[in-house]
Amino acid sequence: VQLQASGGGLVQPGGSLRLSCVASEFALDRYAIGWFRQAPGKGREGVVCINSSDGKTFYEDFVRGRFTISRDNAKNTAYLQMNSLGLEDTAVYYCATSVAPYCPHTFPGTKYFDHWGQGTLVTVSS
Repeated sequence: VQLQASGGGLVQPGGSLRLSCVASEFALDRYAIGWFRQAPGKGREGVVCINSSDGKTFYEDFVRGRFTISRDNAKNTAYLQMNSLGLEDTAVYYCATSVAPYCPHTFPGTKYFDHWGQGTLVTVSS
């Protein structure tokens, strides 16, 4: 079971990036998917989660209206479109799958997310 996150990079404030999370050796559509991030010197925090069955999404307030999670089951891939990026969005971003088709009630905590990608660095800087 592997998750591969990619798409990070250096972007100016106000810019956009799209992160991808590709699953191998298992069907991503069976599980809820979460995106998390960890800024330098801080703990890992949940950003958004999406159910696998009904597509319901759970955004944290600090990204609501700026970030959009989506999934393409045919490509076994999830995405995180990030717009209007600010300096505070600088972090390593991780994708993870939940143990169930639904986002855990503990989200934005990391509990019940059992498979993690390696992380991709997003740096917002002028």
